[in-house]
Amino acid sequence: MKSATLLLTIFATASALADPRLSSWFTEDSGRYARIYQTVAAETTRTTSTTWSKGAGTQSAPTYAGVSKVAYSTNWVYIRSTGLGGHIMGPWPTNFPNFPSNNAKTYRIPRTPVIPVTKSLTSLGASGCMVNGVSMFDMRDAFSYVNTSGTDSTPMNGLTGDAVWNREAYHNESNTFDPALAHQAGNNYHYHAQPIALRYQLGDHVDYNPVTNRYTESATPVTKHSPIVAWAADGLPVYGPYAYSDPLNPASGLRRMESGFVLRDGTNSTTNLTLTGRTTLPPWAQRIQTVTFKNGPAISTTYLLGHYIEDFDYLGDRGFTVGVNFDLNEQNVRWCVTPEFPSGTYAYFTTLKADGSPAYPYTTGRQYFATPTGGISSIAETVTTVFTGGPNKIEAAEQVAANNITGDVTLTWSAVEGGTYLVEASTDLTIWPDIAPAVIASSDSAAFVETGAKNIHDNRFYRVSRTSLAAFDANGFDYTPPGTITVTAPGGSAARGTTATVTITLPTTPPNPGITIMPSSITLAGSIAGTAISRPSATTAKATFAIPANAPTGLQTIVVVFPGPTYTMAGAFTIN
Repeated sequence: MKSATLLLTIFATASALADPRLSSWFTEDSGRYARIYQTVAAETTRTTSTTWSKGAGTQSAPTYAGVSKVAYSTNWVYIRSTGLGGHIMGPWPTNFPNFPSNNAKTYRIPRTPVIPVTKSLTSLGASGCMVNGVSMFDMRDAFSYVNTSGTDSTPMNGLTGDAVWNREAYHNESNTFDPALAHQAGNNYHYHAQPIALRYQLGDHVDYNPVTNRYTESATPVTKHSPIVAWAADGLPVYGPYAYSDPLNPASGLRRMESGFVLRDGTNSTTNLTLTGRTTLPPWAQRIQTVTFKNGPAISTTYLLGHYIEDFDYLGDRGFTVGVNFDLNEQNVRWCVTPEFPSGTYAYFTTLKADGSPAYPYTTGRQYFATPTGGISSIAETVTTVFTGGPNKIEAAEQVAANNITGDVTLTWSAVEGGTYLVEASTDLTIWPDIAPAVIASSDSAAFVETGAKNIHDNRFYRVSRTSLAAFDANGFDYTPPGTITVTAPGGSAARGTTATVTITLPTTPPNPGITIMPSSITLAGSIAGTAISRPSATTAKATFAIPANAPTGLQTIVVVFPGPTYTMAGAFTIN
């Protein structure tokens, strides 16, 4: 069992944490279960859920919110996350098909971005990672116009869109966003536009009304530079909307960054699509598209201006100058000094309108400014870990307070939700009797009051230790329960009466399912059921086995059952 006394802990060198790619992650929620409002009625009564199921999103056991690991090597930063926000997620419309769930994501971003001449297009899916571990998507949804059928479509609907007129996500999907301005594709919770709830958590000029559960842009004067809210896949930071007026002068005052994109409504030398119809593309789209051009639908109540990303023009193509008439280039980037980069950096900015609503293109442009990295399923090199959260969170003492009237002493400490904590006290630092029933943390903070202690003891010392942890969805966490041995299979072994966490290398035939597909069961020796089942990588599965004292000895079979293939590995593990 875990028995270390709670102490404040420094867990990384100052030189490592000087890198904002390591120090900017929002980890305050890392010991707290992810929660949602399943319905508007639940939101009204403030009834949250830590388990749920709808469509692709099934969370049958609680799991921890957000970032659970930050690590680095010479060239890369690695972020592991459940992909679930620490703010309460939901509700979504009743007809929205899915809830989010633990995605066990591992992101990788370069520590030294490379700025190429030829830019890469963003793709559908994650274009970066918000600092709370939630996916950042670009400005599109998966639909585009089909000229021959006169409708928007996606391959999932049986008609592949033309990919000429591509649907804009905020315009078409914002009615499915929760108060945090996020929803899910499948079970992947993500933001297309500014992450307003995260910005509130980061202290970035956002107000929150607890009565309505709504976030709004503050009407007060802006007093500080926006924080980093995300890292794009190319390793460049994504800031909130407010930055220095002069990009190279921190003393120049603060203002909202303006993108270079405007609607094609006939102003600013743009084509008036209401008059011409969607018969031409803006120059920026002409530069990046490789498909055959086809006309789009006329402007109408069904296809309002702004329905497609090609309804926007870039002012740099219309005689206006970046840095003079607007702030951000075609990729939504500028070179500037920031609090984290006093010597300067290329940076994206989330863009807002004057009324505080999201403004196109929201985060990145349609292209990355630097060279993006591909997704990974696991960390395949030696790394230095600078933060661990979730079940591995390092608890710390927060306060010991004494009431001079009653003599009551109150202990508070940061906790791991679901943890059971033993409270001990001593007058001589030698004998430590238990002084309370076990304290079970119902959030990421816990407390205990010793009645009248100050009036009874001249000296009093306290220590708190976590003795157990409630069952949780361990997928994506490097967590081994106390007293558990870790082994691999095929070839591993464990004794009767022990608990073993086994990482199993799957046979290559049949082909292994994708990393997001979990085994429905893993069994050892025919009847020992595995728990805490997870997928550390695309080629492995992991489970914990409590081996009975009367279990059969010798070589035993492991059976891994997926919703599809089953892997039976005879003699893969030895019970001694």
